[in-house]
Amino acid sequence: MSRLTPLPEGVAPLRTSTLLSILGDDRAGGSISFEELLSSFRQRAFGALLLVILLPTFIPVPIGIGAITGPMIALLGAQMLLTFSRPWLPGWVRRRRMERATVARFGARFRPLLSRLERICRPRLTQITERVWAHAFTGLQLVILGLLLALPIPFTNYPYGIVLLLYAVALIERDGVLLLIAWTLGIGAIVASVMLSGEVVALIGRMLG
Repeated sequence: MSRLTPLPEGVAPLRTSTLLSILGDDRAGGSISFEELLSSFRQRAFGALLLVILLPTFIPVPIGIGAITGPMIALLGAQMLLTFSRPWLPGWVRRRRMERATVARFGARFRPLLSRLERICRPRLTQITERVWAHAFTGLQLVILGLLLALPIPFTNYPYGIVLLLYAVALIERDGVLLLIAWTLGIGAIVASVMLSGEVVALIGRMLG
């Protein structure tokens, strides 16, 4: 199969800010489970889940959060690499709940950036976003970036987070142009990390022998 299931005809494009507003609306309850998230955003589940996983990267939390979010991003990327059409999560993760207030704080903090992105984002080059090979290539980059995020490399959480945020928005908005930009920045981040980080070089050395 060369294409993923396209968005049904007549379904309006989902804006990233709209998704955050829905997730952060406490009138629907103080928290939301990952099961509810996946059910609500089936057509954009990979992008929505990536966005949610990224939240702690941009909200002040104890140092080392990348050791938690990195493997989760790598797991999500592995499923895309294996061409899953929708994310799979173990039952105990699907039942975990996320505070809607956390999502609301993220949305408020990044509203200016998201507003600028949404002014230029729209469904375009969807032949890229819907192709299985592109889905897999995105997944490969997410695996690598997730593993790099998990390493104790100083001052990388925020830059990796911004690049990964572009992936999330591109997947949610079905914007092939933004996805191409994310690929380019992602490859640049990977190459720079491998060349400049002693931790990455040491890890590769251990893997090779």
